[in-house]
Amino acid sequence: MSLTRMFKILKKDLALGPRSPIFLFAVLLPVILTFILQVAFGSLFASKPRLALVDEGPSAITSALEKMDGIELTLLDSPDALREQVKANDYDAGLVLSADFDEAVKSGAKPLLDFYISGESLSSNRLILSVTALDLIRQVEGTAPPVDVRIENFGNEGLPISVRLVPAIMMYALFIAGAFVPASSLVEEKEQGTLSALLVSPVRASEVLVAKALLGTILAFFLAFMTLFMNNALGGQAWAIVVVVFWAAAFSAVLGLVIGTAAKDSAAMFALVKGSGIFLFAPVAFYLAPEWPQWIAKIFPTYWAIDPIWQVAVLGKGLDAVWIDLVVALGIAIALIPVIGMLSRRMQRKIVAD
Repeated sequence: MSLTRMFKILKKDLALGPRSPIFLFAVLLPVILTFILQVAFGSLFASKPRLALVDEGPSAITSALEKMDGIELTLLDSPDALREQVKANDYDAGLVLSADFDEAVKSGAKPLLDFYISGESLSSNRLILSVTALDLIRQVEGTAPPVDVRIENFGNEGLPISVRLVPAIMMYALFIAGAFVPASSLVEEKEQGTLSALLVSPVRASEVLVAKALLGTILAFFLAFMTLFMNNALGGQAWAIVVVVFWAAAFSAVLGLVIGTAAKDSAAMFALVKGSGIFLFAPVAFYLAPEWPQWIAKIFPTYWAIDPIWQVAVLGKGLDAVWIDLVVALGIAIALIPVIGMLSRRMQRKIVAD
């Protein structure tokens, strides 16, 4: 196999790619989906706990909150407006401080504290804001907190729908770019006759297929990272995220080679993609409905590519938590290589016959 010929094919595909509607569709779709879904659920780029505050005082608590980098604070004028905006998930929580709140706390009285929490907020953000508010109240009172709080978050229960939609957007970014683009590029070369011209030259079919796989891997890797960034889902270790995203991008490219070598023309390719769509995207439903038996998702091959990204990038786990998933995904990809070889030989025979 000649690396020089392979990279020339890849360079050509990258140069001509932006002219293809499918290539542009793959690039724009994750951006459009992120904008629609995240804006619809009100949490685009909301990285910090969002606290709305009505201070009728002023209170020392407000001054302390304004100096905190880890909380996104918004001062509002009306308790009614605060309640409505927290209810609409514009903020994770809302706090209303009465005019004499500090004096009442210092005197030993127990003033009413109105604290509102959004039903769509992250559990971790609720804990952070609740503990922070109690800590600041104790500072106003003049006493130290009775305990040091350590927070550990297990599982994904309580995650808002905007976060649980990330795998759906990721799946489109990975498999439209990683599988559909190289498959369509290969089929287009069949239809235009450029593939037959390549194969009668010193270029080997394996070099063409590897170049197409690299095209899908590079595009899927870039778009997956862009999707995670836009959805504020780069919370894990950087090197671990690189590994799991690359693994999933390469896995999707292998699927693209299966589709591209199996389809004789564009109509057959679209039929294959349409027919396998439910099978490919089925695991996404289990992130949207965590109460379903999660073992069912493991039946679908694409689960083993998307779940490591969810675990590492969204939930902040390490590679030690997902190495089994990565091994299973690698095993599935290796098992597909003989299938690709068989389909490739059939494709060459048909090109020669035509």
